[in-house]
Amino acid sequence: MPADTQSLLQLVSVFNLVKIFTVLTLAFFCTLILTPLWTRIIFKYRLGKQMRPADSAPVFHDLHKGKEGTPTTGGVLIWATVAMLTMLFWTLSHFAEGFWSRINFLSRAQTWLPLAALVVAGVLGFSDDLLGVLRRGPRGGGMQMKLKIGLYTLMGILGAWWFYAKLEFNTINIPFFGDIFVGWWYIPFFVLVIFSTAFSANETDGLDGLAGGVFLTMFAAYSVIAFDQGRINLVAFIAAIIGSLIAFLWFNIFPARFFMGDTGSMSLGVTLGVIAMLTNTPLLLIPIACIFIIESGSVIVQMLSKKFRGTKVFLSTPIHHHFEAKGWHETRVTMRFWMVSAIGAIIGLIIFLVDSKIPPLLR
Repeated sequence: MPADTQSLLQLVSVFNLVKIFTVLTLAFFCTLILTPLWTRIIFKYRLGKQMRPADSAPVFHDLHKGKEGTPTTGGVLIWATVAMLTMLFWTLSHFAEGFWSRINFLSRAQTWLPLAALVVAGVLGFSDDLLGVLRRGPRGGGMQMKLKIGLYTLMGILGAWWFYAKLEFNTINIPFFGDIFVGWWYIPFFVLVIFSTAFSANETDGLDGLAGGVFLTMFAAYSVIAFDQGRINLVAFIAAIIGSLIAFLWFNIFPARFFMGDTGSMSLGVTLGVIAMLTNTPLLLIPIACIFIIESGSVIVQMLSKKFRGTKVFLSTPIHHHFEAKGWHETRVTMRFWMVSAIGAIIGLIIFLVDSKIPPLLR
């Protein structure tokens, strides 16, 4: 490779790193700046968490009755910051040449769909949070589970149609085997991924800092995957989420100043699923999102056991409440779940990086 070409590639690589860390840093500080403003709003309008009735979840109620009234909808800080920064950079790129045109990361191929998923799911989740605050819905707990399932499925169908019909995605990558053609089966698989990540994110958001820390490791893992694939705009988008998440966790770790709420868990869960499909690495969610699988799996097992056996397997679900009921302090549960999530993310990255170095002829 000629020396001038090599120098140019190094310069591009350096600028890409500058772009990524600039976006991450700005997202972090923007979220910190917006936090006092949003906090005043949620305190002023008393957007506090309402506990489920004691008769419907006695163990959960006893463990968390002291948290009733803690402001929720904190997740707005994450997706709103990312959306505002994205649109700000895009706008500046049209009026200023040079740095701002290069720092813009909004692109049709890489970030339109994740951004749309983030905002749309965030707005729907915010609506659910408001219903809960107003004690509307079944037992005053917000949207019916059937309605939530329908919304998750609808978002999955819309995304699947776009990926399959517009982007012509019809293969699924299986690590160490390569891309496997699945044809129209891609659509129900896509819906399953989006539904699973959205549902599991909602179940994981139950302790101070738990969902935020787990999301942080998962998005960090997918930033490495996207970087290795050369999707720099997508990496910058994920960096904005990571920066906002770090600032959010500053106020969300125990004792939480506010909760993420469905507006945060739904938006981040759906976006994670979209990014997994966009990078064609959905099966890597198995190790990377292992906490999601454990949390939602415990809920499913508990429901089936109560229905067919008439007894409970866990003291309370999702499983983080089970460990609380056994006497673990919630910070102990949170930190250990963070560790498991980090280990899963590392395993997923190892699988991806090893698989990416295997020549096609050897598959």
